[in-house]
Amino acid sequence: MTFAAAKDKIFEPQQLLRWSIWVAVLTLVLKFAAWWLTGSVGLLSDAMESIVNVVGAAFALMMVKIAERPADEDHPYGHHKAEYFSAGFEGMLIIIAAAGIFGAAVFRLRDPQPLEQLGIGLSLSVVGSALNGGLAWLMFRSAREHRSMALEGDARHLMTDVWTSVGVIVGVSLAAFTGWLWLDPVVAMGVAVNIVREGVMLMWRSAEGLMDSALEPEVLADVEKTLAQFKHHAIRFDHVSTRRSGKRRFVDLHMHMPASWTLRRAAALRASVEQALMSAVPGLRATIQLLPSDVEPHSADEEDLI
Repeated sequence: MTFAAAKDKIFEPQQLLRWSIWVAVLTLVLKFAAWWLTGSVGLLSDAMESIVNVVGAAFALMMVKIAERPADEDHPYGHHKAEYFSAGFEGMLIIIAAAGIFGAAVFRLRDPQPLEQLGIGLSLSVVGSALNGGLAWLMFRSAREHRSMALEGDARHLMTDVWTSVGVIVGVSLAAFTGWLWLDPVVAMGVAVNIVREGVMLMWRSAEGLMDSALEPEVLADVEKTLAQFKHHAIRFDHVSTRRSGKRRFVDLHMHMPASWTLRRAAALRASVEQALMSAVPGLRATIQLLPSDVEPHSADEEDLI
């Protein structure tokens, strides 16, 4: 496959996550070799984050496989939320790695060490970062298309790793050029603080997904635009509520129509609305309750439920 063809292709999440595991292993070897050659704690911090890449990608692949299982008796709405566990787990791993990086940096700050063979070491780090950056770019494109939280979480972590590596390379180079050996552990501390922010963000997004957030504003606009096509003086929609669950999207609403209509006619119109909604919003499941125009359903409030 040529590069021109590859850059326009949308890959499957499982395929990309398998690539992510292999790329993470290769990057791990390259970055640990860079640390071993140079003795830089900054490069060690970069290598430690690559361990998280391997574990995170493997866990994400497992969660994507679970998320793609069909609905069953115990999970009638499917297993789509499994992907959110992947993002939360990866965020937790990032924070743990940051704690280890910070501890190593404090130790080195107390006992600075000279840096060796920086040319080869930094070159290995650059190669590893380039691999991560290319894969993250492919993942972001496919994550948007497949609405995969696991894929997006892994891509965000890889991009964090790329920017981390850039900062480490610059910091270590400055330490070698100026002779200020304290710059090396200070850069590592900066890396730790930066990736904590990304870890917290991933965990927050995971929690948001598990709490059934409403559809994105642009998607909700498509739903409203579709319903507007069916509005008539005898037909109206209300009580529209939406939620996201992994790849799947759900909308519940009431459709009011004249009480004199036959059940066949009402059901046919409902089917048309459902089909239009599913065509406008991929992955949408619509639940429409039919009601006569002069009937309003009773909605229980919290006091009714006690």
